[in-house]
Amino acid sequence: MEDLQDAILQSIIVKTDAKCTAKFGCVSQRWYSLASDDHLWCRFCAQDFNISSRLDPTGSPCSSYKETYEKWHEAFYMYPLSIVRRAKDCWDIIRNWTSTHFPEVANTLVPGASEDEIRRAEDKLGWQLPVSTRILYRFCNGQKIRHGGLPQTQQLSVLGLMGGYHFYNRHVNVHLLPLEEVLELTEHCASQITLPRGSKHIVIAASCNMNKFFFLDCSDGQLYVGTKNLAVTGEMMPCVSSTLIDVAQQDAMLMWLEEYGRQLEVGNFSVRKDGEDGNIWSISLFPEKEPLCSEAVTNGVQVRASAVFVPEESDLQESDDKYYFFYSIRMCLVRQEKISEGAMLSSCQLSRRHWVIRANDTIIADIHGDAVIGKYPYLKEGGDVFVYQSCCPLSTSSGSIEGDFTFVPGRYVIDTDSICLLYLQFGTFHVLI
Repeated sequence: MEDLQDAILQSIIVKTDAKCTAKFGCVSQRWYSLASDDHLWCRFCAQDFNISSRLDPTGSPCSSYKETYEKWHEAFYMYPLSIVRRAKDCWDIIRNWTSTHFPEVANTLVPGASEDEIRRAEDKLGWQLPVSTRILYRFCNGQKIRHGGLPQTQQLSVLGLMGGYHFYNRHVNVHLLPLEEVLELTEHCASQITLPRGSKHIVIAASCNMNKFFFLDCSDGQLYVGTKNLAVTGEMMPCVSSTLIDVAQQDAMLMWLEEYGRQLEVGNFSVRKDGEDGNIWSISLFPEKEPLCSEAVTNGVQVRASAVFVPEESDLQESDDKYYFFYSIRMCLVRQEKISEGAMLSSCQLSRRHWVIRANDTIIADIHGDAVIGKYPYLKEGGDVFVYQSCCPLSTSSGSIEGDFTFVPGRYVIDTDSICLLYLQFGTFHVLI
């Protein structure tokens, strides 16, 4: 082997992995030099950790990709490499998205916890966290809301990483908890909620006003969300199908965050104005993309509609109104240059609405009524978007809403017989768990 040319040895090395290359470098000084080629270690960093820069896990610069790999390996050698990479990729997506679209939330993300911090948390709990959950907390120790321009209570209500929704006076905005708060809230819930004897549930995320809780079962790694009956009977719903969870890796929390990151990345969730005054922003869980969001434009009047499942208002013991959904309707007059054909209205006002609500494929309601919630929104080009949000209970876990709105060109007048009405039919938007 010593007689082989460097080029031949290099062609062998590139077909191996980082562990074999490290062993290769122990043979001789010459082989060590070949095995230390930084181009090799750049490839290993990308291959094993999806790293493209010479930074260690804390973000500190390294002198070479070889040193970078050594630092990452030292930090995570005790865990399955595939899960480490998944967790890193997941947090990279979430951090990049929040940094771009909602830096106020990005600034609440806490650097990863150390192995010692995780062990101390486990000692206080009395049991170990699932492997994938440990790795997730190594990359990010939840959220910590720091004092900023808004009052602390208002910051808590809008800066939840996991987003939320609101309608009427109901407001939900979910934060991912740091280990310290996981311990505190788990202890509090254990004294307030009826859970099975010997349960190893911990609270990993919660809404700021304590009306929505996510629980991780550390015995099998499944993730649950509390229902309306949580406080009384301890009723919860699984967030991830048990058939998808890897038994060995117990990765339900990781899968939940991965899916959430994908929804952010493709634009299905967005940052929207929140609150009655319309001056506060938060991550909205009302879908923005088809098929869960429907959009229709008629003569410049645009209507967008979508719905979100609300587990904390759902009652699995009910036969009729078992599953609760919130829906959001947004209407506005789009700018004229965006309309390719058809007459463009300069202004209009909502007159009537028509809903057809289905549970699965069965019509359960056919509603005709004046305007929405007693309001007759007046729309004009370049004006604000009118948002109408309400709720809909169903006996099934899936359904749909469709219908149409009647608008009056200009402003609404009493004598509708003498004016031309505009009918805008919006497509079906689905309600699904």
